[in-house]
Order: sequence, then C-alpha cells, then structure tokens
Amino acid sequence: MTNPARTAALAVFDAINTGELSVLDDLVTPDFVDHGSPFPLPPGPAGYRQILTFVHHVLNIRYAIDDIFGTDDRVVVRATATGTGVDAVHGAGAAGKPYQMTTVHIYRTEGTLLAEHWGVRDELGARIQLGTLPAPDFAPQDA
Repeated sequence: MTNPARTAALAVFDAINTGELSVLDDLVTPDFVDHGSPFPLPPGPAGYRQILTFVHHVLNIRYAIDDIFGTDDRVVVRATATGTGVDAVHGAGAAGKPYQMTTVHIYRTEGTLLAEHWGVRDELGARIQLGTLPAPDFAPQDA
C-alpha cells in the first residue's frame, strides 16, 4: 500500500526546488508542525512557508530525491541537498561556497496531507566541506 500523502511529500521538494511555495496550502494540514526548524514557527502552511523560504532563498538549497517510502501514517524521504554557505549559519568563511548535505525527512500524514515534519541533516559534514570546522582526526592516539 502506498501512503496517499506521498504525492504531497514529493510536491514539497518540488516547491523548495522551484521556490513556488504557495502550493503548501494544498499539501499540509492547517495545524502542520515542522519539528526540524531552527527557529519557532507558527503552525500550518504559513509557518512551513517561512522556513522553506529561508531554505530556498537564503541557503539556496535544492534537493535531489534519493529514496522515498511510507507506512500507513508516515512518508520518509532521503534526499541530497545542495546549497550555498552563509557565514551567519555555517561560520565565518562559508559565504558563497557550495556544499552537499545528506538529509532524511519524516512526515506524519493525515490522509493526503502532511501533518508533521522531522528532519535529520548532516550539518557537521556540510561545515567540514565549507571549511568552517576541521575534519575529525581518526589517527590512533598514544596511550
């Protein structure tokens, strides 16, 4: 059985990639909650539009879908984000530099709509790519 909100989840990523965020009104519930936002948002499409406007216009993130699957009340999307570094977000020296980041997005669904979102992002890997954090040193340490 395919979750009927799979189409809505894919449409969210299309909206992020194109910047056509007005479609969120038709994709999420009126009380939608994004648990992955780094700042507080009002519930519903207006709140989701705020964070995705930041994602699209400030971070310049675009997604490529790597995998998608669902259960009765969940849709899970694994995607690769490409973006542009921003000093205020990624650290001094990141501005304008490109990066890639693996992500996982879990949506709780209600019928054909998305009701909640949780996101997992490899922000450490992005910061290492951007040169604002050093890569871990895995060399053996003398005891």
